[in-house]
Amino acid sequence: MSGKPKLTYFNGRGRMESIRWLLAAAGVEFEEDFLETREQYLKLIQDGHLLFDQVPLVEIDGMKMVQTKAILSYIAGKHNLYGKGLKERAFIDTYVEGTTDLMQMILTLPFSPPEAKKKNLPLIIEKAKNRYFPAYEKALKQHGQGFLVGNQLSWADVHLLEAILMVEEKESTVLSEFPLLQGFKTRISNMATIKKFLQPGSQRKPQPDDKYVATVMKILKEG
Repeated sequence: MSGKPKLTYFNGRGRMESIRWLLAAAGVEFEEDFLETREQYLKLIQDGHLLFDQVPLVEIDGMKMVQTKAILSYIAGKHNLYGKGLKERAFIDTYVEGTTDLMQMILTLPFSPPEAKKKNLPLIIEKAKNRYFPAYEKALKQHGQGFLVGNQLSWADVHLLEAILMVEEKESTVLSEFPLLQGFKTRISNMATIKKFLQPGSQRKPQPDDKYVATVMKILKEG
């Protein structure tokens, strides 16, 4: 059996994408098993692999892990991306919770009715500009180290870059008033492992399309 982590999820971003990002940032190669039918999903449940009957599922170090935050915390801790000591870890958790909230709004958008999409997208951009990005701009200024926490790359930095790129896909000029975040984006994007992940042909997934949404809905719901 390969020693690489094995990721089981839909062939798209969703809750697994942040896990792909963090493994890639750590320089860890991984394998993927894509769910394409409801039968595959039900078999995972019947075989007892999904503790709460939900994916993502990550097989790593002899464990079958579920729950996105638990998986991410484990990867961050294992690969020295979780700070030095409890205080740094607390700050990392705080920043990650913020970017998770922002990204979750974007993740659910494709599954919304057309009118809700039209209404909610401007609200998401507004929150990014007025709530989330000002907080991270301030954090970078106060810390003055080029990273959100400590003096080296952490899970918080990887998560923030993922969030920035997701919002930029919706509005390309969203960072125009945030010079420190612009510099942060350039700097972190050019770190070797992340730069590789951002290249075409990597395991990074594209924005969800109608086919992806239909596949997810078919697998998770009867009929």
